[in-house]
Amino acid sequence: MPAAAKLPGVPEDPAQQAADTSAEVAPEAAKEEAAKVEVRARRYSRNTLLLAIMAGIAVIAALYFARAFFVPLLIGILASYTLRPVVDWLHRLRIPQAVAAALVMAVLVGGGSWIAYSLTDEATVMIEKLPDAARRLRTKLTTARNAVPTAIQNVQEAADELQRAASDVASKPGTRAAPAPSARAPDSMAWVRDYALAQSALLLSIAAKTPIILLLAYFLLASGDHFRRKLVQFAGPSLSRKKDVLRILEEVDSQVQTYLLVMLASNALVGLATWLALEAMGVEQAGVWGVFAGIMHFVPYLGPVVVAAFVGVAGFVQFGSALHALAVAGATLLVAGLIGMVFMTWLQSRVARVNAAVLFIALLFFGWLWGIAGVLLGAPLVAIARVVCDRVDALKPAGEMLGA
Repeated sequence: MPAAAKLPGVPEDPAQQAADTSAEVAPEAAKEEAAKVEVRARRYSRNTLLLAIMAGIAVIAALYFARAFFVPLLIGILASYTLRPVVDWLHRLRIPQAVAAALVMAVLVGGGSWIAYSLTDEATVMIEKLPDAARRLRTKLTTARNAVPTAIQNVQEAADELQRAASDVASKPGTRAAPAPSARAPDSMAWVRDYALAQSALLLSIAAKTPIILLLAYFLLASGDHFRRKLVQFAGPSLSRKKDVLRILEEVDSQVQTYLLVMLASNALVGLATWLALEAMGVEQAGVWGVFAGIMHFVPYLGPVVVAAFVGVAGFVQFGSALHALAVAGATLLVAGLIGMVFMTWLQSRVARVNAAVLFIALLFFGWLWGIAGVLLGAPLVAIARVVCDRVDALKPAGEMLGA
Protein backbone atom coordinates (compact mmCIF):
# COMPACT_ATOMS: atom_id res chain seq x y z
CA MET A 1 0.00 0.00 0.00
CA PRO A 2 1.55 3.36 -0.99
CA ALA A 3 2.80 5.66 1.73
CA ALA A 4 0.60 8.62 2.65
CA ALA A 5 1.52 11.85 0.90
CA LYS A 6 2.62 14.78 2.95
CA LEU A 7 -0.14 17.41 3.17
CA PRO A 8 0.83 21.04 2.92
CA GLY A 9 0.72 22.89 6.19
CA VAL A 10 0.79 19.70 8.27
CA PRO A 11 3.95 19.38 10.40
CA GLU A 12 6.13 16.25 9.91
CA ASP A 13 6.24 13.56 12.57
CA PRO A 14 9.17 14.25 15.01
CA ALA A 15 10.15 10.55 15.05
CA GLN A 16 10.45 10.55 11.27
CA GLN A 17 12.61 13.69 11.40
CA ALA A 18 14.97 12.05 13.95
CA ALA A 19 15.25 8.91 11.80
CA ASP A 20 16.13 10.93 8.71
CA THR A 21 18.73 12.94 10.61
CA SER A 22 20.38 9.83 12.10
CA ALA A 23 20.47 8.22 8.65
CA GLU A 24 22.38 11.24 7.33
CA VAL A 25 24.76 11.46 10.30
CA ALA A 26 25.55 7.71 10.57
CA PRO A 27 27.87 7.51 7.49
CA GLU A 28 29.83 10.56 8.61
CA ALA A 29 30.29 9.15 12.12
CA ALA A 30 31.38 5.79 10.69
CA LYS A 31 33.96 7.50 8.48
CA GLU A 32 35.32 9.51 11.43
CA GLU A 33 35.51 6.37 13.58
CA ALA A 34 37.30 4.45 10.81
CA ALA A 35 39.80 7.31 10.41
CA LYS A 36 40.48 7.29 14.16
CA VAL A 37 41.01 3.53 14.14
CA GLU A 38 43.45 3.82 11.23
CA VAL A 39 45.39 6.57 13.00
CA ARG A 40 45.59 4.45 16.17
CA ALA A 41 46.73 1.43 14.15
CA ARG A 42 49.51 3.44 12.45
CA ARG A 43 50.61 4.87 15.78
CA TYR A 44 50.63 1.39 17.32
CA SER A 45 52.68 -0.07 14.45
CA ARG A 46 55.14 2.83 14.68
CA ASN A 47 55.53 2.39 18.42
CA THR A 48 55.94 -1.37 17.99
CA LEU A 49 58.70 -0.82 15.41
CA LEU A 50 60.51 1.64 17.68
CA LEU A 51 60.25 -0.77 20.62
CA ALA A 52 61.56 -3.62 18.45
CA ILE A 53 64.53 -1.50 17.32
CA MET A 54 65.31 -0.47 20.90
CA ALA A 55 65.00 -4.07 22.10
CA GLY A 56 67.35 -5.22 19.32
CA ILE A 57 69.92 -2.58 20.26
CA ALA A 58 69.63 -3.59 23.93
CA VAL A 59 70.12 -7.28 23.07
CA ILE A 60 73.19 -6.54 20.91
CA ALA A 61 74.66 -4.36 23.66
CA ALA A 62 74.07 -7.10 26.22
CA LEU A 63 75.68 -9.72 23.97
CA TYR A 64 78.68 -7.44 23.43
CA PHE A 65 79.34 -6.41 27.00
CA ALA A 66 78.57 -9.87 28.40
CA ARG A 67 80.56 -11.78 25.75
CA ALA A 68 82.72 -13.37 28.43
CA PHE A 69 79.52 -15.06 29.68
CA PHE A 70 77.65 -15.82 26.45
CA VAL A 71 80.56 -17.29 24.48
CA PRO A 72 81.34 -20.09 26.99
CA LEU A 73 77.60 -20.69 27.42
CA LEU A 74 77.07 -21.17 23.68
CA ILE A 75 80.15 -23.38 23.40
CA GLY A 76 78.81 -25.59 26.19
CA ILE A 77 75.36 -25.84 24.57
CA LEU A 78 76.83 -26.67 21.14
CA ALA A 79 79.12 -29.27 22.73
CA SER A 80 76.13 -30.93 24.44
CA TYR A 81 74.22 -31.02 21.14
CA THR A 82 77.22 -32.56 19.39
CA LEU A 83 77.76 -35.28 22.00
CA ARG A 84 74.07 -36.05 22.59
CA PRO A 85 73.83 -38.91 20.02
CA VAL A 86 76.78 -40.72 21.64
CA VAL A 87 75.24 -40.39 25.11
CA ASP A 88 71.85 -41.58 23.83
CA TRP A 89 73.52 -44.61 22.20
CA LEU A 90 75.21 -45.53 25.49
CA HIS A 91 71.93 -45.01 27.33
CA ARG A 92 70.22 -47.49 24.99
CA LEU A 93 72.87 -50.02 26.11
CA ARG A 94 71.40 -49.87 29.64
CA ILE A 95 74.00 -47.39 30.90
CA PRO A 96 72.52 -44.66 33.14
CA GLN A 97 72.31 -41.22 31.58
CA ALA A 98 74.65 -39.56 34.09
CA VAL A 99 77.22 -42.35 33.80
CA ALA A 100 77.08 -42.25 29.99
CA ALA A 101 77.59 -38.48 30.01
CA ALA A 102 80.53 -38.88 32.39
CA LEU A 103 82.14 -41.51 30.15
CA VAL A 104 81.78 -39.35 27.05
CA MET A 105 83.21 -36.30 28.80
CA ALA A 106 86.10 -38.37 30.19
CA VAL A 107 86.97 -39.64 26.72
CA LEU A 108 86.72 -36.09 25.32
CA VAL A 109 88.93 -34.57 28.00
CA GLY A 110 91.41 -37.44 27.84
CA GLY A 111 91.69 -37.30 24.06
CA GLY A 112 92.07 -33.54 24.03
CA SER A 113 94.69 -33.65 26.75
CA TRP A 114 96.63 -36.34 24.89
CA ILE A 115 96.61 -34.30 21.65
CA ALA A 116 97.67 -31.15 23.51
CA TYR A 117 100.47 -32.99 25.31
CA SER A 118 101.67 -34.57 22.07
CA LEU A 119 101.88 -31.19 20.36
CA THR A 120 103.38 -29.29 23.29
CA ASP A 121 106.98 -29.63 22.11
CA GLU A 122 106.17 -28.64 18.53
CA ALA A 123 104.10 -25.68 19.67
CA THR A 124 106.88 -24.53 22.03
CA VAL A 125 109.50 -24.75 19.27
CA MET A 126 107.19 -22.90 16.89
CA ILE A 127 106.57 -20.09 19.38
CA GLU A 128 110.29 -19.78 20.09
CA LYS A 129 111.00 -19.46 16.37
CA LEU A 130 108.44 -16.72 15.77
CA PRO A 131 110.76 -13.72 16.36
CA ASP A 132 113.53 -15.23 14.22
CA ALA A 133 111.02 -16.16 11.50
CA ALA A 134 109.61 -12.62 11.50
CA ARG A 135 113.13 -11.17 11.14
CA ARG A 136 113.99 -13.55 8.29
CA LEU A 137 110.73 -12.74 6.51
CA ARG A 138 111.37 -9.03 6.88
CA THR A 139 114.92 -9.41 5.51
CA LYS A 140 113.73 -11.41 2.49
CA LEU A 141 110.94 -8.96 1.71
CA THR A 142 113.28 -5.98 2.08
CA THR A 143 115.83 -7.59 -0.23
CA ALA A 144 113.17 -8.40 -2.81
CA ARG A 145 111.79 -4.90 -2.62
CA ASN A 146 115.18 -3.21 -3.06
CA ALA A 147 116.17 -5.48 -5.96
CA VAL A 148 113.59 -4.14 -8.40
CA PRO A 149 112.10 -0.68 -7.77
CA THR A 150 108.33 -0.73 -7.69
CA ALA A 151 105.99 1.91 -9.06
CA ILE A 152 105.35 3.28 -5.58
CA GLN A 153 109.10 3.58 -4.96
CA ASN A 154 109.55 5.45 -8.27
CA VAL A 155 106.77 7.87 -7.35
CA GLN A 156 108.28 8.35 -3.89
CA GLU A 157 111.71 9.01 -5.39
CA ALA A 158 110.23 11.58 -7.81
CA ALA A 159 108.47 13.31 -4.91
CA ASP A 160 111.77 13.43 -2.97
CA GLU A 161 113.53 15.00 -5.96
CA LEU A 162 110.81 17.65 -6.26
CA GLN A 163 111.06 18.39 -2.55
CA ARG A 164 114.85 18.79 -2.79
CA ALA A 165 114.43 21.11 -5.78
CA ALA A 166 111.98 23.26 -3.84
CA SER A 167 114.41 23.33 -0.90
CA ASP A 168 117.25 24.50 -3.18
CA VAL A 169 115.13 27.33 -4.54
CA ALA A 170 114.07 28.36 -1.07
CA SER A 171 117.65 28.36 0.23
CA LYS A 172 118.93 31.11 -2.17
CA PRO A 173 120.35 34.27 -0.58
CA GLY A 174 117.64 36.68 0.50
CA THR A 175 115.01 34.03 0.39
CA ARG A 176 113.29 32.93 3.52
CA ALA A 177 113.65 29.22 3.93
CA ALA A 178 110.53 27.21 4.45
CA PRO A 179 110.27 25.51 7.79
CA ALA A 180 111.25 21.88 7.68
CA PRO A 181 108.39 19.53 8.32
CA SER A 182 108.46 17.85 11.64
CA ALA A 183 109.56 14.27 11.41
CA ARG A 184 106.99 11.91 12.80
CA ALA A 185 107.06 8.20 12.75
CA PRO A 186 103.59 7.12 13.69
CA ASP A 187 103.07 3.51 14.52
CA SER A 188 100.70 2.60 11.71
CA MET A 189 100.41 -1.00 12.88
CA ALA A 190 99.50 -0.17 16.46
CA TRP A 191 95.85 -1.11 15.87
CA VAL A 192 96.91 -4.57 14.71
CA ARG A 193 98.90 -5.11 17.90
CA ASP A 194 96.07 -3.82 20.07
CA TYR A 195 93.50 -6.01 18.29
CA ALA A 196 95.71 -9.08 18.55
CA LEU A 197 96.26 -8.47 22.25
CA ALA A 198 92.53 -7.96 22.88
CA GLN A 199 91.57 -11.13 21.01
CA SER A 200 94.31 -13.10 22.74
CA ALA A 201 93.01 -11.93 26.11
CA LEU A 202 89.47 -12.98 25.15
CA LEU A 203 90.64 -16.42 24.00
CA LEU A 204 92.67 -16.87 27.17
CA SER A 205 89.63 -15.95 29.28
CA ILE A 206 87.54 -18.52 27.40
CA ALA A 207 90.29 -21.14 27.80
CA ALA A 208 90.39 -20.38 31.52
CA LYS A 209 86.66 -21.17 31.65
CA THR A 210 87.10 -24.59 30.03
CA PRO A 211 86.14 -26.41 33.28
CA ILE A 212 82.91 -24.41 33.42
CA ILE A 213 82.15 -25.25 29.77
CA LEU A 214 82.77 -28.95 30.41
CA LEU A 215 80.58 -28.94 33.52
CA LEU A 216 77.78 -27.17 31.65
CA ALA A 217 77.97 -29.70 28.80
CA TYR A 218 77.96 -32.57 31.31
CA PHE A 219 74.88 -31.32 33.16
CA LEU A 220 73.00 -30.78 29.89
CA LEU A 221 73.91 -34.29 28.74
CA ALA A 222 73.09 -35.90 32.09
CA SER A 223 69.68 -34.21 32.29
CA GLY A 224 68.45 -36.09 29.23
CA ASP A 225 65.12 -34.80 27.92
CA HIS A 226 64.33 -32.86 31.10
CA PHE A 227 64.42 -29.47 29.39
CA ARG A 228 62.42 -30.81 26.47
CA ARG A 229 59.62 -31.87 28.82
CA LYS A 230 59.69 -28.47 30.48
CA LEU A 231 59.35 -26.72 27.11
CA VAL A 232 56.41 -28.93 26.17
CA GLN A 233 54.57 -27.72 29.28
CA PHE A 234 54.55 -24.18 27.85
CA ALA A 235 52.40 -25.37 24.92
CA GLY A 236 49.29 -25.36 27.13
CA PRO A 237 46.81 -28.02 28.21
CA SER A 238 45.94 -29.12 24.66
CA LEU A 239 47.34 -32.56 23.86
CA SER A 240 47.55 -31.86 20.13
CA ARG A 241 49.61 -28.71 20.67
CA LYS A 242 51.94 -30.59 22.99
CA LYS A 243 52.45 -33.23 20.32
CA ASP A 244 53.19 -30.55 17.71
CA VAL A 245 55.72 -28.84 19.99
CA LEU A 246 57.36 -32.18 20.80
CA ARG A 247 57.61 -33.05 17.10
CA ILE A 248 59.19 -29.68 16.30
CA LEU A 249 61.72 -30.04 19.12
CA GLU A 250 62.66 -33.54 17.97
CA GLU A 251 63.16 -32.38 14.38
CA VAL A 252 65.24 -29.39 15.45
CA ASP A 253 67.39 -31.56 17.74
CA SER A 254 67.95 -34.12 14.98
CA GLN A 255 68.91 -31.54 12.35
CA VAL A 256 71.20 -29.57 14.68
CA GLN A 257 72.95 -32.71 15.91
CA THR A 258 73.48 -33.91 12.34
CA TYR A 259 74.94 -30.56 11.31
CA LEU A 260 77.31 -30.33 14.27
CA LEU A 261 78.46 -33.94 14.05
CA VAL A 262 79.23 -33.72 10.34
CA MET A 263 81.01 -30.39 10.82
CA LEU A 264 83.10 -31.88 13.62
CA ALA A 265 83.99 -34.94 11.53
CA SER A 266 84.81 -32.78 8.51
CA ASN A 267 87.08 -30.50 10.54
CA ALA A 268 88.84 -33.47 12.13
CA LEU A 269 89.52 -34.96 8.69
CA VAL A 270 90.76 -31.60 7.40
CA GLY A 271 93.17 -31.31 10.33
CA LEU A 272 94.44 -34.89 9.91
CA ALA A 273 94.85 -34.62 6.13
CA THR A 274 96.60 -31.25 6.43
CA TRP A 275 98.95 -32.71 9.03
CA LEU A 276 99.87 -35.66 6.78
CA ALA A 277 100.24 -33.50 3.64
CA LEU A 278 102.54 -30.97 5.29
CA GLU A 279 104.53 -33.74 6.97
CA ALA A 280 105.07 -35.37 3.57
CA MET A 281 106.25 -32.02 2.15
CA GLY A 282 108.75 -31.56 4.98
CA VAL A 283 107.10 -28.56 6.65
CA GLU A 284 108.19 -28.05 10.25
CA GLN A 285 105.61 -28.33 13.04
CA ALA A 286 103.13 -29.97 10.66
CA GLY A 287 101.02 -31.25 13.57
CA VAL A 288 100.44 -27.77 14.92
CA TRP A 289 99.44 -26.56 11.47
CA GLY A 290 97.05 -29.49 11.15
CA VAL A 291 95.29 -28.61 14.40
CA PHE A 292 95.15 -24.97 13.33
CA ALA A 293 93.61 -25.97 9.98
CA GLY A 294 91.00 -28.14 11.72
CA ILE A 295 89.96 -25.31 14.04
CA MET A 296 89.87 -22.65 11.32
CA HIS A 297 87.74 -24.88 9.09
CA PHE A 298 84.83 -23.92 11.35
CA VAL A 299 84.93 -20.56 9.54
CA PRO A 300 83.47 -20.97 6.03
CA TYR A 301 85.35 -19.42 3.10
CA LEU A 302 87.70 -17.34 5.23
CA GLY A 303 89.18 -20.11 7.40
CA PRO A 304 90.98 -22.10 4.66
CA VAL A 305 92.31 -18.87 3.13
CA VAL A 306 93.78 -17.77 6.48
CA VAL A 307 95.37 -21.20 6.97
CA ALA A 308 96.85 -21.11 3.46
CA ALA A 309 98.27 -17.62 4.06
CA PHE A 310 99.94 -18.56 7.37
CA VAL A 311 101.27 -21.88 6.07
CA GLY A 312 102.54 -20.17 2.92
CA VAL A 313 104.48 -17.64 5.00
CA ALA A 314 105.91 -20.47 7.11
CA GLY A 315 106.95 -22.34 3.96
CA PHE A 316 108.56 -19.21 2.51
CA VAL A 317 110.55 -18.61 5.70
CA GLN A 318 111.62 -22.27 5.95
CA PHE A 319 112.48 -23.01 2.32
CA GLY A 320 113.28 -19.49 1.12
CA SER A 321 111.39 -20.02 -2.13
CA ALA A 322 108.12 -18.57 -3.34
CA LEU A 323 107.46 -21.79 -5.27
CA HIS A 324 107.63 -23.87 -2.07
CA ALA A 325 105.39 -21.36 -0.30
CA LEU A 326 102.78 -21.63 -3.06
CA ALA A 327 103.04 -25.43 -2.99
CA VAL A 328 102.34 -25.80 0.74
CA ALA A 329 99.60 -23.15 0.65
CA GLY A 330 97.99 -24.88 -2.33
CA ALA A 331 98.15 -28.23 -0.51
CA THR A 332 96.12 -26.87 2.40
CA LEU A 333 93.55 -25.35 0.04
CA LEU A 334 93.30 -28.61 -1.89
CA VAL A 335 92.70 -30.62 1.27
CA ALA A 336 90.07 -28.17 2.54
CA GLY A 337 88.36 -28.06 -0.85
CA LEU A 338 88.17 -31.82 -1.39
CA ILE A 339 86.99 -32.74 2.10
CA GLY A 340 84.74 -29.72 2.29
CA MET A 341 83.03 -30.56 -1.00
CA VAL A 342 82.46 -34.22 -0.10
CA PHE A 343 81.19 -33.69 3.43
CA MET A 344 79.45 -30.38 2.90
CA THR A 345 77.53 -31.84 -0.05
CA TRP A 346 76.23 -34.62 2.16
CA LEU A 347 75.57 -32.16 4.96
CA GLN A 348 73.56 -29.87 2.70
CA SER A 349 71.46 -32.85 1.61
CA ARG A 350 70.54 -33.48 5.26
CA VAL A 351 70.29 -29.91 6.54
CA ALA A 352 68.76 -26.88 4.81
CA ARG A 353 71.31 -24.76 2.99
CA VAL A 354 72.19 -21.28 4.22
CA ASN A 355 72.47 -18.31 1.89
CA ALA A 356 76.14 -17.52 1.25
CA ALA A 357 75.64 -13.74 1.45
CA VAL A 358 73.66 -14.02 4.70
CA LEU A 359 76.33 -16.33 6.15
CA PHE A 360 79.12 -13.90 5.23
CA ILE A 361 77.23 -10.97 6.77
CA ALA A 362 76.61 -13.06 9.89
CA LEU A 363 80.33 -13.87 10.14
CA LEU A 364 81.16 -10.17 9.91
CA PHE A 365 78.57 -9.37 12.59
CA PHE A 366 79.65 -12.08 15.02
CA GLY A 367 83.29 -11.27 14.34
CA TRP A 368 82.65 -7.66 15.33
CA LEU A 369 80.54 -8.77 18.30
CA TRP A 370 82.78 -11.46 19.83
CA GLY A 371 86.02 -11.34 17.85
CA ILE A 372 87.66 -14.61 16.85
CA ALA A 373 85.26 -16.61 19.02
CA GLY A 374 82.33 -15.02 17.18
CA VAL A 375 83.81 -15.95 13.80
CA LEU A 376 84.12 -19.58 14.93
CA LEU A 377 80.57 -19.65 16.36
CA GLY A 378 78.88 -17.68 13.58
CA ALA A 379 78.32 -20.49 11.07
CA PRO A 380 76.81 -23.02 13.53
CA LEU A 381 74.52 -20.36 15.00
CA VAL A 382 73.22 -19.29 11.57
CA ALA A 383 72.65 -22.92 10.54
CA ILE A 384 70.78 -23.63 13.77
CA ALA A 385 68.67 -20.49 13.30
CA ARG A 386 67.77 -21.64 9.78
CA VAL A 387 66.71 -25.10 11.02
CA VAL A 388 64.57 -23.62 13.80
CA CYS A 389 62.91 -21.11 11.47
CA ASP A 390 62.06 -23.84 8.96
CA ARG A 391 60.30 -25.91 11.65
CA VAL A 392 58.29 -23.08 13.28
CA ASP A 393 55.40 -21.70 11.22
CA ALA A 394 55.63 -18.18 12.63
CA LEU A 395 59.35 -17.98 11.71
CA LYS A 396 59.19 -19.42 8.20
CA PRO A 397 59.62 -16.01 6.50
CA ALA A 398 62.91 -15.59 8.37
CA GLY A 399 63.88 -19.12 7.30
CA GLU A 400 63.21 -18.21 3.67
CA MET A 401 65.49 -15.18 4.01
CA LEU A 402 68.27 -17.32 5.52
CA GLY A 403 67.88 -20.04 2.89
CA ALA A 404 69.91 -20.42 -0.25
